Amino acid sequence: MREELLERLETWHEQDEYENIVNTVQEIPVEERDYELVNHLGRALNNLERYEEAVEQFLTVAQEGADDPLWHYRIGLAYYYLEQYDKADQAFERSDELEPGDEDTLEFLEWIRNRDDEEYDEDVADEGHEDSESEKAAAEEASALITSVPVVHVDPPVPVSGEFWNDSELALEQYVSDQPSDGLIESVEEQLVFRLPASYIEMMKEHNGGIPYNRFFPVTNAESGETGYVEIEGILGIGRDKSKSLCGAEGSWAIIERDGYPEIGVAIATTPSRAGIVMLDYRSFGNDGEPEVVYVDKGDRKITPLAPNFEAFVQGLMRPEV
Repeated sequence: MREELLERLETWHEQDEYENIVNTVQEIPVEERDYELVNHLGRALNNLERYEEAVEQFLTVAQEGADDPLWHYRIGLAYYYLEQYDKADQAFERSDELEPGDEDTLEFLEWIRNRDDEEYDEDVADEGHEDSESEKAAAEEASALITSVPVVHVDPPVPVSGEFWNDSELALEQYVSDQPSDGLIESVEEQLVFRLPASYIEMMKEHNGGIPYNRFFPVTNAESGETGYVEIEGILGIGRDKSKSLCGAEGSWAIIERDGYPEIGVAIATTPSRAGIVMLDYRSFGNDGEPEVVYVDKGDRKITPLAPNFEAFVQGLMRPEV
């Protein structure tokens, strides 16, 4: 009977039916829930982004999980998304000690260290140690992205005829996720509070995030009439697992919150050196409408329209003539 229950819970997990897991385990009296059942419950709560509840569950079996790397990883994940980074760091460190070299654990540790470095840099800047001239130069460099053709130091990879995605090692590691289920799409939309465009969802169901061969979108300078380009690094997919997915550690909300971008929609692509972002802009038609695609400059927060919709944006991506 118990084995059948565990198999059912695992099947629901693979099908992203996390509510079924939570409801089923919570129907079992607390005193009858063993270590394995509590971990199923905590994992499902994590996947539903109910992180405080997940932590509560994991802590009930903390003694049994003391030497389990997976227990430390799962509670570390909950702490991370609760922005309790010191506790998350401790949990991931212990997980790495128990199971050295796990890629997911090391990735979270890297994100935490990078965040700590950024916060340190911000503190130094607040104390007046940042050179104002360098800030000005950085802003000018960011603005230059849409006023002149960027310098390409190496030739971009040439696509095979008809191919859109460049599935490099970097792309597969940071961007590309499995095909999103309808449940995952719905939960990501709820987290973002915006309905994703049908053309974007359709594209992600074919190839969920990645780096295109054509990464430049042409923009005409209204004053000079010259054509420049906005260069993107990649397109964020639907999910949470990969760092550069919509709800990943380097996803839409993380970028907007970290860099202070206007909350006008969803970030779908970053540009080199964090000079700016490409966003779905919902201001004209509301959170459930069809968004336009815009570029937002990090230096002056200037918003530049790129395309009337996501499909037109993708069709407009090209290789620059340099």
